[in-house]
Amino acid sequence: MQKILIVTALALLGTCSSARGLSGVQLGLMGGYASGLSGEAFVIAPNVAGPIGVKASVALTRPSDNIVDSADIGGGLGTFTSAKKTLGASESGSRTTLGLDGTYSLGEVLPGVSAVAYAGGRYGMFKATESYAISNSSTTYKMNSFGIGAGAMLSYALAGNISLVGDLGVDEYFNTTIGVSGSAKDSIGTGDKTYSTVRNRLAFPNTVFKARIGVKIDY
Repeated sequence: MQKILIVTALALLGTCSSARGLSGVQLGLMGGYASGLSGEAFVIAPNVAGPIGVKASVALTRPSDNIVDSADIGGGLGTFTSAKKTLGASESGSRTTLGLDGTYSLGEVLPGVSAVAYAGGRYGMFKATESYAISNSSTTYKMNSFGIGAGAMLSYALAGNISLVGDLGVDEYFNTTIGVSGSAKDSIGTGDKTYSTVRNRLAFPNTVFKARIGVKIDY
């Protein structure tokens, strides 16, 4: 599915670029926070139809949390916090998000500062691993989730075609099947009676508020 989204985004941007050359296309890199340290690369083809454009993006995030510390791990072993002390438990994880948005140019909102609003679809690929040193075992959970998002970007010209850019936004993801490795079950569907228990142990996002800053180049 992620391949389909990437191909679709590239096709849309390719159509815009071939129609106008590279003129107006924007490339950018940003870093900041989105439920953890996060970076994003994006391509925007603005003014495809008047003030309306297209934005494609990919974001990588190192989550601030992967397994909910207060969650009961079962078997009378207490919470994940206590398991860290008694069982040598540890956690790791990653998040990759693909975005495809429509953009709307708001023009210059302050002297030298322009604004763009955006909204569109998301495809998040989330992974979390819990490990136990005392038993030398681990379990990895994965959830690929569709979502929606919206936000606004402010740009301030620095020199030539380079601008400082800031982004504030929010994304919302929907619960889907959880893949499990290192367990008796290899997947847990949303209708499974154990789904809510497992889902509540995982710090996979539903709502994500994001704030990033970076630079972009206008061609």
